Amino acid sequence: MVVGKIKTLIFGAGGMLGTELCLAFPDAVKLKSTDVDIRDRKNVIDLIKENRPDVVINSAAYTAVDDCEDHQELAFEVNGKAPGYMAEGCALTGARLIHYSTDYVFNGSNKEYFEDDNPDPINIYGSSKLMGEINIIKNLKNFRIIRTSWLFGTHGKNFVDTMLKLSKDMSAVKVVNDQFGKPTYAFDLANKTEEIIRLLPGIYHITNEGICSWYEFASAIINNAVPCTSKDFPRKAIRPKYSVLVNTKTTPMRHWREALSEYLKLRN
Repeated sequence: MVVGKIKTLIFGAGGMLGTELCLAFPDAVKLKSTDVDIRDRKNVIDLIKENRPDVVINSAAYTAVDDCEDHQELAFEVNGKAPGYMAEGCALTGARLIHYSTDYVFNGSNKEYFEDDNPDPINIYGSSKLMGEINIIKNLKNFRIIRTSWLFGTHGKNFVDTMLKLSKDMSAVKVVNDQFGKPTYAFDLANKTEEIIRLLPGIYHITNEGICSWYEFASAIINNAVPCTSKDFPRKAIRPKYSVLVNTKTTPMRHWREALSEYLKLRN
């Protein structure tokens, strides 16, 4: 099967990951948030029925983790209910659904998480994303749910750009050193998606290789990062201490340090 010949529809085409997906799937039907309100069930299903894609890719999400605590209804509509509408549309048309979820569906009590580990989110963002997973599985058999973590890339707000800005404005940048995960380059994830489409339905953990704390990640970006604890840097939404996603189903992607180096060169 040749991926380039597959008719693809992308929701969330204007976001960080969505922009990279548009480059990876140049012939796709590309829908931005200005083109469709994914909270509208009828609209979502009608768009899928009209376009009759072989594959629907959903990279649309409400990803502001702390804001989700204040806007819970919006979080559950966008992250929880909308993926279910897409699954319904795919079930009606025979399309495959590729959907991106998060490491935050886990509570962080384990050092690492496999694809079949039981989710137990500890914040609204994670809970809303888990609802999305459940609604997809309930409505569709032919799905691929891709859990990823610590996403950074060219077309949107992300940790790398935040660190670079703060480093210029501050003599020292406090970054927590007791939360651990795997950074993921949006470019790599978008291109890996082509492989996932051809694999069996199920849940996949896709990140760049290598585990680090947020402080270690920051130290690879700037030279004035200073470690602190989560208690020193309280946030509205609780973060999992460990959210390391283990990939047991596909070939690994390159190390996050290599991906970061490429990204930083692109920014200069």
